[in-house]
Amino acid sequence: MKKILVLISVLLLIIVVAEFLFIFANIDKLFPQVVSPQPVPKPLLSYTFQNLKKTKFPMTDITFGKIVSQNQDSVQRAFYYETPEKPNSKVMLKVSGLANIPKASGNYPVIVMFRGFIPQDAYQPGADTQPSALELVKAGYITLAPDFLGFGESASGSADAFENRFQTYTTALSLLSSLPTLNKGLNSIYSGSVTANLQKIGIWGHSNGGHIALSVLAISGVTYPTVLWAPVSTSFPYSILYYADESDDQGKALRKILAGFEKIYNTDLFSPSNYYNWIKAPVEVDQGLSDQEVPFWWSDNLVTTLKKEGLSVTYITYPNADHNMLPSGWSQAVANTISFYNNEFSK
Repeated sequence: MKKILVLISVLLLIIVVAEFLFIFANIDKLFPQVVSPQPVPKPLLSYTFQNLKKTKFPMTDITFGKIVSQNQDSVQRAFYYETPEKPNSKVMLKVSGLANIPKASGNYPVIVMFRGFIPQDAYQPGADTQPSALELVKAGYITLAPDFLGFGESASGSADAFENRFQTYTTALSLLSSLPTLNKGLNSIYSGSVTANLQKIGIWGHSNGGHIALSVLAISGVTYPTVLWAPVSTSFPYSILYYADESDDQGKALRKILAGFEKIYNTDLFSPSNYYNWIKAPVEVDQGLSDQEVPFWWSDNLVTTLKKEGLSVTYITYPNADHNMLPSGWSQAVANTISFYNNEFSK
């Protein structure tokens, strides 16, 4: 009887040991480890308005290139400066643009001009800004219109559609940071006969250029008098979805890219309209009431918002004018623009 009990005990021990060895050998399968999900990279967070406001944009030399054209009053020259590839990046990218410079000797205020959307295959330096720029230079202003990355002689922009969009802010902010070098560049070709009055700097923006101008004003906090023609001022990403049906695929590709962006990022952090309370500059808004690209109520709402913030805002509407202030509003809009700058710079 004792032998049987011993045998049973040995068998039970063997079974226990076997089970232990089996469990040990298969522990990963039987008790899979809980692996914490890896955080999703968010490289575009550096472009949120909060982060761009903290970013210091370097001052780079503004230099001048060839004469593109000239007339009785002014010379149109290519100009160049640099912008960081990404916020706080040490990698610098070349940016080109078109400058309008008076021929007569003098010390002139400066207007930085931001254009609206133009497809790359249709773009020429000065497109969208040049008609107004020629009137501004005739009235005694130097104008600078950057091409932005991927246009003109500028370096290529990001392959990421949204980073490429946000790079317009950093490119514009880099130009503002580089303005103190403008007279160095002018002196190299005019020997001091034509200089920039850097105490009198203004901004002009049309359509998407108005969106860029509003963004730059909010991020930088500069008080430069600003004129906005039919600015894209509604919230992001509605500001791009509104135009989605203009593409060949009716916006299908854009919506797909945007869906991916919204899975990762909070779009509110990238929407200029959430930061208009940061703007400190006096503003004139010119809006055609027949505009089919920027509904006039966008500008109505913008003006209401800016006035609530206590800003000095001039709002002028043109009953028979489209997105480009045509057919009957353009000349008056230019006259109003020049008058606004003259009044602001005389204070």
